[in-house]
Amino acid sequence: MRQYFCRTGESIAPLAAVGILYTSMNFIERTLAKPTPSRADEPAAARPDSAPRLVEALEQPSFKNQAYAALKNLIVSMDIYRSRDDIRLDERKLAADLGISRTPVREALAQLEREGFVRTIPRRGVYVVRKTKAEAIELITAWAALESMAARLITENARDEDIAALRRMFATFEDGQLQAKLDEYSEVNIEFHQTIIRLSGNRVLIDLAENLFTHMRMLRNKTIGEKDRADRSIRDHMSIIEALEARDTRRAEELTREHALGLAQHVARYADYLD
Repeated sequence: MRQYFCRTGESIAPLAAVGILYTSMNFIERTLAKPTPSRADEPAAARPDSAPRLVEALEQPSFKNQAYAALKNLIVSMDIYRSRDDIRLDERKLAADLGISRTPVREALAQLEREGFVRTIPRRGVYVVRKTKAEAIELITAWAALESMAARLITENARDEDIAALRRMFATFEDGQLQAKLDEYSEVNIEFHQTIIRLSGNRVLIDLAENLFTHMRMLRNKTIGEKDRADRSIRDHMSIIEALEARDTRRAEELTREHALGLAQHVARYADYLD
């Protein structure tokens, strides 16, 4: 079974077990299997050299975009803060097992590097980036600004039924079941914050939050089980939901910002593994 990435001094789970890249790249085999008709056989009216064909081409995901999505999902699936060992991505093996050339993989890695997920070290390779404590606190502070504005917009614009759906997310954790279902709660926690951003209805805010949220997700996956973070998290969420339901704009914005900054305070105090 092939390894797609490795930690310094150890091997970690092969990507085949995760199943992410093959799922994301199934389109490649389907695309390559389709016969391409000769333009010479088409009537002139059937092959315009204009916008429709261009639009069709733009709607087809490129190898680079598919490789980018698959690699980003892979990085998110890793517990990158479990240890301090470096995690190196093997470009050659990734390309071979995707059934594509190394060029789109290299382009995807370059985009991920611009977004702060990987870094290239000359003559050594491509490594997954872990945030330092100071970087994590800056990231969380920026997130607090975006999410609190999203909460404000929800009180002004969101439908009652959409806000009600936020409360239903946490029904399964009543009656002291939180600690017994911590992994499940971690996923609901992520979904809650994603939904807050989405319900803002502000396209620019949603786009700004996208990559920032991916970094936040990896941090939250680590911190949610530390100290009393999970219990505090669900209490904060319910208070935020109550403020949203009441259309209390000022309180919803304030509670959402304080909730995020509480994570920054936790990282500053306890996350020595980031240094």
